[in-house]
Amino acid sequence: MTIETLDGPPTLGVLYGRALLTARSGGSSLPDRRLDLPGVRIDASLVADYDHVCGFSVGGVVPPTYPHMLAFPLQMRLMTDREFPLPAPGMVHLRNVITQHRPPEVGEPLRVAVHADHLAAHPKGAQVDLVTAVTDADDVEIWGSRSTYFVRGAPAPDGEPSAPPEPDPQVGRLPHAVWRIPGDIGRRYAAVSGDVNPIHVNGLAAKAFGMPGTIAHGMWTKARVLAALAGRHSPAFTADVVFKAPVRAPSKVYLHTAEADGGWDARLVSPKGKDHLLLTLREA
Repeated sequence: MTIETLDGPPTLGVLYGRALLTARSGGSSLPDRRLDLPGVRIDASLVADYDHVCGFSVGGVVPPTYPHMLAFPLQMRLMTDREFPLPAPGMVHLRNVITQHRPPEVGEPLRVAVHADHLAAHPKGAQVDLVTAVTDADDVEIWGSRSTYFVRGAPAPDGEPSAPPEPDPQVGRLPHAVWRIPGDIGRRYAAVSGDVNPIHVNGLAAKAFGMPGTIAHGMWTKARVLAALAGRHSPAFTADVVFKAPVRAPSKVYLHTAEADGGWDARLVSPKGKDHLLLTLREA
């Protein structure tokens, strides 16, 4: 695999514009290339802003979902390359699995590496995984993730994806929290993450891509659930999430949680009982 070392993080706003220009291009296979971004240092003030938006305690450890924001520009850089086999516009985040060995520390030098993996057929199109590894100054991986993205109607190699079984959280009938999702959560999360995908910030654009209106970022919903579980598990764990029905903004959702063997289960549900998010967290 070829390694391309970047001098700095790509700009997401530019990449979303590039996505529109490359929507009809693309190769037949995934690029055999890994993007590396060395010398990344997490800024305490930016973490505080993220904490406020996602519900984490300000001044605590770096949230386990925060490194995704460091990786997402690299993911978009790969997905908007002309040889990438799937179009970036309309791409939907289906699943995200985070394995944290230890939380990254504010100010420590990190290397973020991203590559694409496992282009596969989906019953309604095609899907692909973007794999991230965050390593410390000793080149030890401290955090990793696998994000699965789906494109409706896109062609892909024959065969169903060989992904592990989806999370099956076992929770009680009564919710443990009722959250009112503000109408501006897409814009607020975009401001701290740089993820200005139109489906989260513009109602007309969201409807053009088949959404009911502006929707919350999937990684915001995962962060919000993990914030609710903060302090209830060890620093080393795997959190597996499947994103189901989009969370409209504004809306109301119910959080169900239950302590499970070696961790926690959680489910985010609409007032009509429709699943928005399924989560299992297991300690290492």
